Amino acid sequence: MKNVEKAAFRSHVDVLLDQLDAHADRTVLRYLDEDVTGGALRASIYRYARALASFGITRGALVAMFAPNCPDALAIRYATNLLGAATMFLPAIASAEQRAAFVTRMQPTLLVAFAQTEHLVPAHCGARLAYVGAGPARLRLDIRARVQHDLPVESRARRDDLAVVVSSGGSTGTPKASRRSFAAWSTMVCAPSPRDRRQLVNGALAYLSQVLVDNTLMSGGTVVLKPRYDPAETLAAIEAERITDVLLVEPQLFETMDHPDVDRRDLSSLRSIAHVGGSAPAILRRRAIARLGPVLTHLYGASEAGLVSVLAPADYLADPGLLESAGRIRPGVDVRLRRADGTFAREGQHGAIEVRSRAVAQGYYRQPIEAAQKFRDGWCLTGDIGFIDEKMNLHVLGRGADVAEIGGVVIGPARIETPLCALPDVRYARAVASGDVARGYLWDVVVVPWPGGRVDVARCMRALESACGVDVAKVVRMAAMQRVPLTEQGKVNRAVIARLCGDASNTLHSARSLDYMGRFGFSPDPGFAVVY
Repeated sequence: MKNVEKAAFRSHVDVLLDQLDAHADRTVLRYLDEDVTGGALRASIYRYARALASFGITRGALVAMFAPNCPDALAIRYATNLLGAATMFLPAIASAEQRAAFVTRMQPTLLVAFAQTEHLVPAHCGARLAYVGAGPARLRLDIRARVQHDLPVESRARRDDLAVVVSSGGSTGTPKASRRSFAAWSTMVCAPSPRDRRQLVNGALAYLSQVLVDNTLMSGGTVVLKPRYDPAETLAAIEAERITDVLLVEPQLFETMDHPDVDRRDLSSLRSIAHVGGSAPAILRRRAIARLGPVLTHLYGASEAGLVSVLAPADYLADPGLLESAGRIRPGVDVRLRRADGTFAREGQHGAIEVRSRAVAQGYYRQPIEAAQKFRDGWCLTGDIGFIDEKMNLHVLGRGADVAEIGGVVIGPARIETPLCALPDVRYARAVASGDVARGYLWDVVVVPWPGGRVDVARCMRALESACGVDVAKVVRMAAMQRVPLTEQGKVNRAVIARLCGDASNTLHSARSLDYMGRFGFSPDPGFAVVY
């Protein structure tokens, strides 16, 4: 009976291959303005499966990739799963030492690098290497794939076997690697989706991007791949490719909505701009809707927790006040809030957000200490602070480290960012936990001017003091920069913000400070003190 059950299991790759076969002549991927049909992608998956098998990949292996978001990377990913092995897109950790340590900990059976990413391969990682578009011919996975035939390969995926390992953003330190079985991942990505969906994916293939790619392709839609995020290129792609859906992390959303090309591009094809994050101030969301139309879809979740809540256009159009929230908790998702004393919060009370659902990861891969801290009895401890209002909408104040109670009032980043973003000379503001708590600072705040403008930091501090009180203002360290430093996944780079604010506070008005920031590609506003 057990063998019959295993044989009957159909994974997400089986569903995908059926779709590709049914739409063999239709374009399913667009990459660098070239079309990839369903038949071509299907053939590529089968060829790569045979090439991977020649490298010894079989059920139970792990194939990790330093990969751009290109058709070959997707084909290798699906081919790996077809063989019953697990896949992982590795993060491009900036530190070579930390990157090597992360790869060593993951212990991949095969490490695949591309021409664009071969510089990321650690010198001594212990894994067998393969390359696409680069490297010695004997290690070229793409060359081996070309000589293989494209007849179907039997799926070896088993329900409970490891299928996907997903890296977190790593914005607070070393990335975590959450894991999901074939059954868990397949359930998540095989949800219904419109067949006419045209999903834009630009940048690193992080957790939600992988989910959206899989879901779009398995529902008969089309994925448009772009190598990187750029606001002008994003707007141009939406117009040229008639994109219906795009995913942006919050800093990217605000760069895109404020770009001058918004007024000259035809964005009428858009149905949803999904933005990820928990605490963006409502003032910025209202500005996004005013510029882009009622297409903003706010998603709250994490690579470990899955998707927790959604604020859709129909919700905030009916009740604009909902823009202060992260939307309704999704069906099938349980959320509880744990207070500092260990009890659970009641309606309106703040607490640490804990999530349970079928989308929650089954732990971390080869990170037992971190897993014990994050996952308990089927619940995922997100690390965020929030509350649930009387209408059962979830409000997310931010990461636990970014939230503090001052004078009996719980203060999160949005509480600090809102009065700053209301100032006419501030385009964007971002508050994160300070990198200098020892000196009495609780938050580092970056304020960004409008193009060609500059920010009066003293005025910003006065506005913050007026809105939040003296006790909050005096524990804020503020810097004016032309752009907010971001990670490769588009998230706020906390480490760089801490270094820049710390250096600027110690060397105010000095040439050393300006040179330091220039080396990171971020410059303060000319003529203004960068730290208050």
